[in-house]
Amino acid sequence: MSDKTTLASKDFIRAQIVEDNETGKFGGRVHTRWPPEPNGYLHLGHATAICLNFGIADDFAGLCNFRFDDTNPLAEEMEYVESQKEDTRWLGFEWEEREFFASDYFERLYELAEQLVLEGKAFVDSLSAEEIREHRGTLTEPGRDSPYRDRSVEESLGLLRRMRDGEFEDGAHVLRAKIDMASPNMNMRDPTIYRIRNVPHHQTGDKWHIYPMYDYAHPISDSIEGITHSLCSMEYEDHRPLYDWFLEELGLYRPQQIEFARFNISHTVLSKRRLIRLVEDGHVDGWDDPRMPTLAGMRRRGYTAEALRKFCVEVGINKTESLTEMALLEHNLRDDLNRRAERRMAVLDPLKVVIENFPEGETDYLDAINNPEDESAGTRQVPFTREICIERGDFMEDPPRRFYRLAPGREVRLRYGYFIKCEEVIKDGDGNVVELRCTYDPETRGGSAPDGRRVRATLHWVSADHAVEAEVRLYDSLFTIPNPNDTPDGREWTEFINPNSLEVLSGCKVEPSLSCAEVGEIFQFERVGYFAKDRDSTPDTPVFNRAVPLRDTWARIQRRGG
Repeated sequence: MSDKTTLASKDFIRAQIVEDNETGKFGGRVHTRWPPEPNGYLHLGHATAICLNFGIADDFAGLCNFRFDDTNPLAEEMEYVESQKEDTRWLGFEWEEREFFASDYFERLYELAEQLVLEGKAFVDSLSAEEIREHRGTLTEPGRDSPYRDRSVEESLGLLRRMRDGEFEDGAHVLRAKIDMASPNMNMRDPTIYRIRNVPHHQTGDKWHIYPMYDYAHPISDSIEGITHSLCSMEYEDHRPLYDWFLEELGLYRPQQIEFARFNISHTVLSKRRLIRLVEDGHVDGWDDPRMPTLAGMRRRGYTAEALRKFCVEVGINKTESLTEMALLEHNLRDDLNRRAERRMAVLDPLKVVIENFPEGETDYLDAINNPEDESAGTRQVPFTREICIERGDFMEDPPRRFYRLAPGREVRLRYGYFIKCEEVIKDGDGNVVELRCTYDPETRGGSAPDGRRVRATLHWVSADHAVEAEVRLYDSLFTIPNPNDTPDGREWTEFINPNSLEVLSGCKVEPSLSCAEVGEIFQFERVGYFAKDRDSTPDTPVFNRAVPLRDTWARIQRRGG
């Protein structure tokens, strides 16, 4: 356990837990839970909640449960259960034997529902969903009692048991708590506890025909598991009186619910409903599309768990919503990959260079540093031959001032190699540059000249004879505006999907060593960015996704003091 003063200074939730421990609340225990709904893939917003719940348990030498809130079989699938476990483990957290499902408690939840009916605190309502909404009232007008509110205990109990046994169609009845239809808190106006769903459940099969609502299952599940601090997003602040009501009326142990603001990040969306629409409408290629803010998509793109965890700590926990710059997340990724990613050379838009005074058929193997930030990464051999490829953008026939790269008559350095000088430009019939004829200085092997002369540019390159042809996918922001949730003039949010969020480059040339890379392995392509090998790779054509460019936008923002 960390020092309590240090913990209390981190955020208001840890400060509350420190106070609770000092007063002896919960006997000094700290027990949190991570409760995702298995109805989609986890995203960056979930990552902050995962890090919070598991992080607090770790800080206070406590425990954290993994509990699936699986109370709506219409939207849930085992695919999501497995993906959420995989993503949470990838992020770096384990829950040992503490894996639970709300469905584990269906029998107990139902017993307690009958208890509420028997005590006159719940009733079976036969109004339609639309009629129930009409009776609820508004924020300024109280609701009206359902005409079925005064049903006898015997009649409600009989109907509830028949609902459980599957005698009714969906929507025929619901079970509602009997609280206060005049309450200023809409959540307390006789909320629904159970609804009929005549569909199988991924854990319980065909056993149940009624399923509990989240507001009912959530507090009781927390109570059963002995949770001390139930951490929820701020939207559940108005639900806290209902959380407490169920536990008090049922005479159950009561955890403390604490709310925190939802996380938002620029140039994307984190609403599950909107993410589903992006997938179903074909704006992206599935849940793990590298443009998606899902953990599966970010992992495929080349994000590391370490970078995401550090980012979540830096963003912190707040009581009010704010929009975090994507540039901060990218800054954390660059910082992490700069230390861990091995360097390779890759030419995305190749221009052929013939070194006329280098012997034909010969290969010179040059030492290249794998990672200047990690001496233990060692070196590798890169082949140098008479024909090489450089980036087309590294040459200009008529360069402007301050263009220091290759041009006619100009000398530059090849990374890990030699000085070369452009002697001749070869063009096709349309006047396009298709080849450069150069000479090299054999005395400059390794990148320095014995006579002390200097050059103003160093270019990356690959041997044309040894390079592997690759496909490279360049990803940009998914949206063209910082906050797609707040569109100008009320326009549809999908109008701002970035049409240039993906650029696919074929015919790229990469170092031969990259053909042996594992799927998911991440490299820095020197002078270009960080790239991860994609699962779409074939033995003949590796595919690489750009995780992030080398340019650090966040560092620039910080230097400007913004």
